[in-house]
Amino acid sequence: MLISDDSLRVLIVALLLDVVIGDPDWLWQRVPHPVVLFGRLIDRFDRVLNNPDWSVAQRRAAGGFAMIILIVIAAGLGLLISSLLRSVSFGWLLEALIAAIFIAQHSLYEHVAQVRAAFSSGGLSEARRAVSAIVGRDPQSLDEAGICRAAIETTAENFSDAIVAPAFWFALFGLPGIMACKAINTADSMVGHLDDRHRSFGWAAARLDDAVNLVPARLSAMLIVLVAPLSGGSVSHAFMVTWRDARRHRSPNAGWPESAMAGALNVALAGPRSYAGEIVDDPFFNASGRTATPDDIVRALQLFVAACAVEVVLYAALAFVG
Repeated sequence: MLISDDSLRVLIVALLLDVVIGDPDWLWQRVPHPVVLFGRLIDRFDRVLNNPDWSVAQRRAAGGFAMIILIVIAAGLGLLISSLLRSVSFGWLLEALIAAIFIAQHSLYEHVAQVRAAFSSGGLSEARRAVSAIVGRDPQSLDEAGICRAAIETTAENFSDAIVAPAFWFALFGLPGIMACKAINTADSMVGHLDDRHRSFGWAAARLDDAVNLVPARLSAMLIVLVAPLSGGSVSHAFMVTWRDARRHRSPNAGWPESAMAGALNVALAGPRSYAGEIVDDPFFNASGRTATPDDIVRALQLFVAACAVEVVLYAALAFVG
């Protein structure tokens, strides 16, 4: 399915619906979220196909086979649903509602805002508890600046992974695209690790996730750079920091939105951090920038909202031109 005006219009409605509705807890307490269902399937593949007695090549092949089946199921389900909705009155609105399920503007904003609120309501200990819900770092190892960096980096990275990427793939391929994108992202988060069990089996999931996010990560950085003046920053400085520092990240993609956010806020992000007692000694983005504070979380969320708005305008412009 090539990009079309209809898919762009549905995407715009989906983005707006997600802002208003988000992920209603009352619904997902009664029925499993589609991403949860993807997770169950991935877990099943991990238990059945990830045999520790197999060679590295065999486990890589098994992981690749699992990803092929996962993508076929996710994209096939999306194609089936979109085909059925074509014959339904207001099917486009139902398609937008389904697409909105896979976009996380509302929920990301809420989770990050809770970290800032925790500083005011419960101090450092409460902020550590709140940030532990959105990052995998050891919360007790984080001081105030570390918590703030974690919240801001999560805002930037998930703007790319959980918003720009699924929207991008919906724009190109509709429901099959967005569902395949989320399935790959879920697989990467579950098995795309470098631990002994998943280093080989999860290799395909990690590489596919890198490929899926290659363009969206750079688009996310561009959007953040463009709105930098709204936080008191400058487009030129944000662009310079992004171009200089993005490639310093271990991930080929995460460094782009994170370094853009560092430059836009003029704070130092990334740097050494602890995961499960293991220190990851990464370089800082915008190393000469200020130390992040709780107020910078608010500024990052302001940039996030603005970048989301510009994304909608961008797709609206594409629909108008088309």
